[in-house]
This record gives sequence, C-alpha cells and structure tokens, in this order.
Amino acid sequence: MYCKHEEARKDLFQEIVVQLWRSFPSFRGDSQVTTWMYRVALNTAISSFRKEVRKPDEESISNKVYQIPVSNKLKQEQEEQISFMYKAIEQLSQVEKAVIMLYLEEYSYDEIAKITGMTRTNVGVKINRIKAKLQKILKPVYNEIR
Repeated sequence: MYCKHEEARKDLFQEIVVQLWRSFPSFRGDSQVTTWMYRVALNTAISSFRKEVRKPDEESISNKVYQIPVSNKLKQEQEEQISFMYKAIEQLSQVEKAVIMLYLEEYSYDEIAKITGMTRTNVGVKINRIKAKLQKILKPVYNEIR
C-alpha cells in the first residue's frame, strides 16, 4: 500500500529488514515477535512514505479505467471490486491505511492496538469511521456499476 512500483517495494522491503536487524537488540519481549516486527515494518513504511514527495494520484475511480474483457463475469466483478477497494484505501490517511490493512489481514483489535499504539477502543472507533469513509468513497462507483 505504501509503494506503487515494484522497485520501490523492493527498496522498502530491504529498509524494513535493515530496521528489524538494527532494532532487534532493543526488543524487550513485551509482545509477540510478529507484533513487534509488524510495528517496525509499519513505522518504516510510514517514514519512507513521508520522505517521498508525491503528486496526488490524478487517476479517478471509474469503471472506465478498468476495462477488462468479459470472460468470467464473476471473476471480473471480484477483481473490479478489489481494485476499487484498493483505490479507495489509497485515498485514506497513513494511519487509516495502516489500521484498515491490519483489519483486512484479520488482526484482532487488541493486536492492531499493540501494533499502532492506540487503545483497543480507539481502534474500534477508527475502524468504524474508516468503513464509513470507504463506503462514502465507493458509493458513487457502486452506483455507476449498477
């Protein structure tokens, strides 16, 4: 979610590995290793994202952008929905992206709270607000498809 291009993803992955290596001596064991690793990776990705000066994505969400040949209609609809969802997620703030991606990866509210440093209650509120925001973003697209 934080890199659009393959090379940038590879660079970010390497930076995450370096940061994990550097910060391992300071790992206290207060949480699971995977939670700690995810938090380091997320912080590294957000820091990297902040360093880059990006132009706003001028590509709009539209089914005209995603002209896919009609072969397997169900598969096509699923791919379009996933594509629209990722385009909508790209419009969220960095914190919102992090929270919703953890949620979509089926982390519990407690795990998301540990990774992001939020309270469990705040995670629940954020997820509900993000869902509402995504629905608002996707509603015109959904109406256009129908």
